[in-house]
Formats: sequence, structure tokens, C-alpha cells
Amino acid sequence: MKKALMLWMVPAFLSIVLFIMIFPMIYMILLSFQEPGSFSLSLRNFGLTLKNYAVVFKSNNFGTYFFNSAFVALAVTAGNIVFCAMVGYGLSRGNIRITWPIFLSAVAMLMVPVHVLILPIFQMMLKFGWFDTYLALIVPWLVAPLGVFLMKQYIDGLPTDLEDAARVDGAGEISIFFKIVLPLCKPALAVLSVQIFLTTWNSFLFPKILTNSSKMYTLPVGLALMQDPRSSDWPVSMAGSTVAALPVIIFFLIFQKRITEGITAGALKQ
Repeated sequence: MKKALMLWMVPAFLSIVLFIMIFPMIYMILLSFQEPGSFSLSLRNFGLTLKNYAVVFKSNNFGTYFFNSAFVALAVTAGNIVFCAMVGYGLSRGNIRITWPIFLSAVAMLMVPVHVLILPIFQMMLKFGWFDTYLALIVPWLVAPLGVFLMKQYIDGLPTDLEDAARVDGAGEISIFFKIVLPLCKPALAVLSVQIFLTTWNSFLFPKILTNSSKMYTLPVGLALMQDPRSSDWPVSMAGSTVAALPVIIFFLIFQKRITEGITAGALKQ
């Protein structure tokens, strides 16, 4: 009887937790179908109109904002996949006396609040002439400390037999990295990709600080600027937020199998 009760309570509890987690998104989607011009957050005016999405797509520069976010997020994600894996491989297979201090410095960076970096990065972008360009939005984020930590720890658990065999056959370190190590790191790279893409896509602070023209604004900044400071057209705002959330959901669905493999890899590895 007790076991049967537990079998019923656990799914019920998890269902409640799941509903609490997804309710904000459901609420956002429902509000996006209200009649345009409704300034209430109540669902009493709920309808099934697509006018809000039409307003969003027809608004000035929305396509530019979307392109900027997609381009920057994909570029930063691709950079982290390559560079974090390279650094992790070097730290994992290098001389521990040399690599250990470097690894500790990368871990220490995880404890530094991102707000501390605002002024140094802003000054660097001005001196380099990168302010209000794609370089300012991409280059400072190409190597994430969390990515270095993740890749180093994952590569530590990979066997070195294939690498040693490749060296015997005359393969260089670059060839070994790209042809042997990188394919073996797919689960960890999937987890890293989703984390970096999600963080970059939703980033608001630095894109707002490092740009000052509408042609360089990303989607979070553009959506914020679409708001009227004196009033808020909530249905239109919710429609824009729904459109902004779709790429992240699609990206996660594409890599969900790899993410699951990455999460369970440590438990299954011999």
C-alpha cells in the first residue's frame, strides 16, 4: 500500500513542479494572442488573433535585431566549441606543473561577478575601435571559463589509447585533436553549446553597453526599446518575447539527445 502510494505521489509532485516551471511561458503565449492595445495582464481579453505577431514582424528593425542575435549567438557558440575544447585538451594532456595554475585561474574566473568586467571591456572595445561592431559582441566571449572547466574535466576521463596510436602512425597534435578528441567530446560539446547559445541569445547588459545604434542591437535590447516608456502594449511585447524564445527551444530540442548523453556520461564511463 505504501509503495503504491509513493508511485502515485511522485508523478503527481513532478507534474506540479513541471507546471510551475512552464506556466510563465504558457501565460506569455496566451497573452500574445490578446487583442492589440490591451494594457492588462489579465486573460479576460483572451482571443486568438495573430495581429500582435504581425505588428512585431512589421516593426522597424525587428528583422535586424533577430539577425544580430542569431549571428552573434551562433558565432560565440562556434568559437567556444573550438577554443574551449582546445584549451581543455591542452590542460588535460599537458604538463601538470604548467597547466594546473592555468586551470586554477580559469576556475577563479567563475567567481568573478560579470559586472566587474563592464568598465574594462568597454574601455578595451573603445581602444580597439570595436565599439558598436560585431567584434565587440563576439570576441570577448569566445572562451568561457565554464566551458574550459567542463571540457578539461570531460577530456580527463577519455582514454589516451587512440591518441597514442595516432601518434605512432605519425599524426600531429592538431590532427589528433580534430579527428579523434573532438568527435569523442560530442556529449560535452552539446551541453556547452546549449549553455553558451542560451546565455548569448538572452544577453542584454553587454549588448546594450557595447552598442549605440539600432543596426547593431540584439533582440533583447531591441524588444526593450520597442516598449513605450509611458505605457506598455503587453500583447505585442508578449508576442515579441514568444518569437525570441522559439530559437532557444528549437536549439535545445535539436541537441536534447546529446545533452542527455553528456549528463549521463560520467555515470556510465568505465
